[in-house]
Parts: sequence; C-alpha cells; structure tokens
Amino acid sequence: MLTSLASSFLHRHHRLLLVLMDANKTLPLLLLFLLLLPLIDSSSTSQQIDYQLIPFFIKYKDGHVKRLIGNDIIVAGLDPQTGVSTKDVTINTKTEVGARIYLPKTTNQPDQKLPLLVYVHGGAFIVETAFSPTYHFYLNSVVAQANVVAVSVNYRRAPENPLPIAYDDSWEVLKWAVSHSTDHPAGGPEEPWLKDHVDFERVFLAGDSAGANIVHNLAMRAGEEVNELPGGVEILGAALICPYFWGEKRIGNEAQTPENLRMLADKTWQIACPTSKGLDDPRINPEAEGAPSLSKLGCSRVLVEVAGKDVLKDRGVLYYDTLVKSGWKGKAELMESDGENHVFYLMNPTTEHAVALMKRFTSFLNVDTED
Repeated sequence: MLTSLASSFLHRHHRLLLVLMDANKTLPLLLLFLLLLPLIDSSSTSQQIDYQLIPFFIKYKDGHVKRLIGNDIIVAGLDPQTGVSTKDVTINTKTEVGARIYLPKTTNQPDQKLPLLVYVHGGAFIVETAFSPTYHFYLNSVVAQANVVAVSVNYRRAPENPLPIAYDDSWEVLKWAVSHSTDHPAGGPEEPWLKDHVDFERVFLAGDSAGANIVHNLAMRAGEEVNELPGGVEILGAALICPYFWGEKRIGNEAQTPENLRMLADKTWQIACPTSKGLDDPRINPEAEGAPSLSKLGCSRVLVEVAGKDVLKDRGVLYYDTLVKSGWKGKAELMESDGENHVFYLMNPTTEHAVALMKRFTSFLNVDTED
C-alpha cells in the first residue's frame, strides 16, 4: 500500500516537485523525496545502484533504469473539450522512434492547408514522452487555439540512449514529416493527416526545456545541411520555451542559485551526453568559444521565452542576444514571464502569464510567410 501511494504521489506531482526545487525549497523537498524513495520499489533494496539523478531516475548495476517521474501515458483519440484528434505513428520499426499526430477539428474543409508544428517535449532528455498527459493536454490546447497540425516527437531517452541519439531521432521525425510535401513520403509510413492538411511553406519547430535545446540543434542542422530536408522544405520558425542551455562559467542569476540546483543542471548534461567534452559543448552552450555562429540558424523567425525565477533564464536571454548580434537574417522575439518558474505554464495553464504565453505562441505559429 505504501509503495503504491508513494509511486502515485511522485507520478502525479513531479511537475510540482521540480517547481518547488526551482523556488529555493530544495532541502525539505529532497528530504521528503529521500524518505519516500525506499517505498517506490521495495525490491530495489536488494539491487545495487550504479548511479542516480534525483528526482529523475536510478540506474542499477544489472543495467535496468527506473524512472521516478514522467511515466504516465494517455491514449490517443478524440479530445471532447477541444475537438482535436490524435493518433500515434511508429516511424522507425527498428528503434521504435515515433510521434503523436494532432489534427484540429476545423480540418473538415478539404482544401484548407494548415501550418505544421513539430514539437519536442522536455524532461532533461531523460523523462516524459510524447504520450505524457502533460504534453498531450498542452498540445491539444495549442493545436485547437493555433489551428495547426502538430507532430509530437517521441525520441529515445538517456541514459540508455545517450545524446546525440535524441537529436538524431528528432531529425529523423522532422525529415519524415516534411517528406509528405513530396509525391513519395519517405522514412516511415505515409500519413494522410500530413499529406492532406499541411501547408509545407509554414513549418515550425518548438520545444520546452531539453526539448527547446533539441529544437535549437535541429535548426542549426537545418542551416548547416542545406537541402537535406525533403522537398526543399525550409523551417519558417522555431520557438524555444524555457530552453535548457548551460555552461562552465556561471552567469547572471546562476551565481545566486543554490549549489544543488546548479549541480543538477551540470549532472543532467553529463549523464545525458557522457561523450561530451563538458558544459561548454556547443550543443548545450551555443555561446561557448569555438561554437558555430548562430548566424547559421536554419529558420527565419525565432521566439525565445524565459521565466523570471528560472535558473535557466539568463542563458535564454544570452541566446537571444547572441542570435540578434550574430548577423542572422531572421526576426527574433524575446518574451519574459516575470515571477514564474521553469515551464510554469505546463502545471498551471490557466494563470495570467500562462494564458499570455499561449497567446504569444499561437500568434507566432500563424505568421504569414511574407511577414
């Protein structure tokens, strides 16, 4: 009974746990978590732990990984509140990389072509999936309000599948999605929702936290590997929401952040990308010495959103500033949600700042190609 209660508590409240950690209440929270930890899986006491990253996972020496949060899923189907329909697609049967596809109810007009949003979920590269309730309900709202077709990427996660696997998986899904602009979609099954309803001159990328990091790396790849996207498709815009960027040298509010939160940000990258040379790897620190210029970013519009109380805020602002000064020819926007914590809008989507962010994001997804 205790095991069930503890597991249920962690699954249902993991977003709250992360927000509380970001709100300088870390010590009591971690003490509570450590008290609950033995109750999560009583059989784990007889197994040897290899390493762990609390509150995300424990890896045992026999090789198996136990994720402590972000394990719930919700089945695809029709959402009665928004009228959005969803279905799941396996794109690569060998790796099981796939996506959840979202179609708004307004697509009953056969000639109407809608923007395409390729969304990459967050979760430290380690937890959550495209099928998590958090992202399912969020994207139902985005798709309904923006009137777009969405592809939510289900990439393989660390630590079993370390970076750059998530980058490559996301690139594979992006290429598959935009290949529907051609007569012969490639890289996976043909999907009529994409073939029949998407305007491939309006393709957007978006993601939050680690997902926003993946989006940046996808956009850089699109800019560097010209003509690699099928059909000559170009990415119109990229939205980076509370992006996870980091670095060796502390900047801005990072110096005043509790050391355990800074260490969590450090260790997340080190575990997710063990072959990296460190925290100044250009994939996690685009402003590092020797990093490719952001002028190569392969899209024409960028929206960067940061939260005022987020330890990652100043990295997001620095990214925006560096992009604007890089010589990149596109249009960049910066939005700050004052007084809010990391990915606040996922936990409390009806607050004033969450509603404002949704309005700004959905407006971004409906810019005209001539703007």
